Amino acid sequence: MRIFRAFTPRKEFLGFFFFLFSLLFVLSSCSGLEKFEKREISIEGKRGRVSVNAEIAQTPAQLQQGLMHRKELKDGDGMLFIFERDQILSFWMKNTLIPLSIAYIASDGRILEIHDMERGNLNPVRSSRSARYALEVPQGWFGRSGIVPGDSLDIQSIYGR
Repeated sequence: MRIFRAFTPRKEFLGFFFFLFSLLFVLSSCSGLEKFEKREISIEGKRGRVSVNAEIAQTPAQLQQGLMHRKELKDGDGMLFIFERDQILSFWMKNTLIPLSIAYIASDGRILEIHDMERGNLNPVRSSRSARYALEVPQGWFGRSGIVPGDSLDIQSIYGR
């Protein structure tokens, strides 16, 4: 005696739909890439005002990811890291595919120091003094733009005031 299972298109469709939805949900949550808000920020230097189109990193996940896995970063673009308090900052270049320059910036916006960082280098680049912000840009951009320690980031441009 053979037992036949009744075929119900509706049940099969719902099962497939549930599987497909679950798969898409898992894949989208596994990407791990954070979204960043973009703002135009200004730096006042001895040669005048310069703008940077900066992605803003301020959540723990954003601060951890930074510019990892990026294949390019154009002159005039960058990422501004915002910390809750002044502290000695330390950055490395794990999974970073492009060479960068970093400026450590005080809470009043004054650029304290600028360092070049090589792609993939795991040696930490520490600030020598407490800083509130760090701005990463393509390597050499600060020099090409005439930005030096002592110049000032316009804090109001960060917060949209």
